[in-house]
Amino acid sequence: MAGLIKREDIDAVRERVDLREVVEQFVTLKGAGIGSWKGLCPFHDERTPSFHIRPHVGTYHCFGCGESGDVIAFLMALEHTSFQETVERLAEKAGITLRYEDGGTGPTKQEVGRRQRLLDAHKIADEFFQAQLQTPEAQIGREFLTGRGFTREHAQQFSVGFAPKSWDALLKHLRAQRFHDEEELRQTGLFSEGSRGLYDRFRGRLIWPIRDMTGNTVGFGGRRLFDDDKGPKYLNSPETQIYKKSQVLYGIDLAKRSIAKKRELVVVEGYTDVMACHVAGVDTAVATCGTAFGEGHVKISRRLLSDDGGGGEVIFTFDGDEAGQTAALKAFKEDHMFLAHTFIAIGPEGMDPCDVRQHRGDDAVEELIRSRRPLFEFAIRAGMKDYDLSTVEGRVGALRYAAPVVAGIKDSALRPAYTRELAGWLGMDMDDVARAVHQSRGQAPQRGGSAGQGPQRGQQRGPQEAPGGDVGHQHAHVPSEDMYAPGPEDFGEPHPGRGPGTASRAQQFPRPDTRDPAVMMERQALEVIIQHPTRLTAEQWEEIFTVRFTAPAHAAVHAGIRSAAASATDPRNWVSAVSEEVPQPLRSLVGELALAQLPARTEDGVEAYCQSILNRLVELKITHQKADLLGRLQRMDPAADPEEYQRLNREVMELERRRRALRAED
Repeated sequence: MAGLIKREDIDAVRERVDLREVVEQFVTLKGAGIGSWKGLCPFHDERTPSFHIRPHVGTYHCFGCGESGDVIAFLMALEHTSFQETVERLAEKAGITLRYEDGGTGPTKQEVGRRQRLLDAHKIADEFFQAQLQTPEAQIGREFLTGRGFTREHAQQFSVGFAPKSWDALLKHLRAQRFHDEEELRQTGLFSEGSRGLYDRFRGRLIWPIRDMTGNTVGFGGRRLFDDDKGPKYLNSPETQIYKKSQVLYGIDLAKRSIAKKRELVVVEGYTDVMACHVAGVDTAVATCGTAFGEGHVKISRRLLSDDGGGGEVIFTFDGDEAGQTAALKAFKEDHMFLAHTFIAIGPEGMDPCDVRQHRGDDAVEELIRSRRPLFEFAIRAGMKDYDLSTVEGRVGALRYAAPVVAGIKDSALRPAYTRELAGWLGMDMDDVARAVHQSRGQAPQRGGSAGQGPQRGQQRGPQEAPGGDVGHQHAHVPSEDMYAPGPEDFGEPHPGRGPGTASRAQQFPRPDTRDPAVMMERQALEVIIQHPTRLTAEQWEEIFTVRFTAPAHAAVHAGIRSAAASATDPRNWVSAVSEEVPQPLRSLVGELALAQLPARTEDGVEAYCQSILNRLVELKITHQKADLLGRLQRMDPAADPEEYQRLNREVMELERRRRALRAED
């Protein structure tokens, strides 16, 4: 049973994994001062580098878009994997054995090793198939691609390959690569088994590699080419330890960054449709692998789209035939799981995207996607075909079917407009239709079986019930000039699985005005404490704990520092620990503070600067204390309580002595 990874093991992953090594797989970095590196941000387009990392504290921050976090957050954002998946991947690379809470378990060493062997086998097979596409036997495959408007470069872009007609070409190749164990070969899903043993599953077919989110090849799809092949037109890998068709989308490795950036996902039906879309400029296209678009695909999509209610579009393309319409209606059943808007695009004359590109060019593919219409509108019109609208009974039945669909429209501004449209389609009184829509909130539409008969009332689903699914990593929000921007939940916007918003909390944190010297000094002190916690002595920590910060945002970060200090064990986890202790709107500020460039060029200079700032912070605390004492002295009558008056004077003198001593240290 899977469980939560123990916190100390997560911390160990952060400590052992080199942030710079991971980031440099995606970003070219240049030195930016002591222990700091910078490059072009991978999360937004920019010409001047504003993305900074500090490997020794394990933190990155972009001063342009506000994205910040640790090595785990970085990979989650770039690879769009879940938190647990990311930690397990990093732990495997770092040689860390993870432990799980409450008796839960993760993958064993044997399982990890077996999975890696399966991935290795698929990588070798992928390379084998691609090489075979250049052989004379594969001429028929190359002609197939050319006939659909694809060049050799396109085939290379999508790693298209060819499986020879031989019964054991791949089998011999893998055995030559030290895959000798029969059971291991059987588990790859690359082979079938007969009375004489294993033989190649894919023979005489054009091959597309199916890859997961991280780019690992986990399965294959093969298209029949020869007339004497009696197998199915398309043949996919069977499900294995690494390949679950309900959890994989073809082309996701190529499309994921564009999907996240544009917040658009285009779902097509076939491998060549994905190729056609990408070649034509629609680089957000993916396809299911021999199965309907279902809940597992929704989870992947929501993670990529950051589907948190802030926008995003999912566009389904289906053939105009009956099978395509059936697939579209199946997709509509999953619509309630998205907060993004869902659409359908049907090609002219029922053509799929590959046909559209082949016969009408790249621009026509773009136009096909842009001509999309809301999926709920398609569902309404398709469902109404089941009813005879020339009869009263048929119109009432169609209204019972369509009213819950209109009531479920996410955009409240569109709901009244489609209520009017529905009244026109049915030829019914607007008030009657509006009343039916209002009364059907929370009902699921049921399609009727015979003309003139209305469907039974659907099962109840409350208007606030799930969309379920894994929301995944959400990008940090960009702070405005005068307010740290909260997430959607902080303004009370609907969010799956979350309660009412906390807008008042977000509004407590305007951006500190650093034109005020005292506020500027507070910021500088927080920069030092977050970037160099090990430079503080025990006495300095005691002083820091009792300092009063005046800017609300600084005070909240200071409170987070105090909380994090109680459990922090390693400097490389320090920034993450502080981030977890501050309110969500201020996590970007913690990133800013962690990556701010200190005015020092050498290690000695950094040490001197840190001590100077800390001394000034303590001096500010002393100044506040002196002001309080002097106020009390002014309000006192010395004759009424001479001993207390003298004691307070001694305290003022002692504070002044300490203040001057701190000045002497600077």
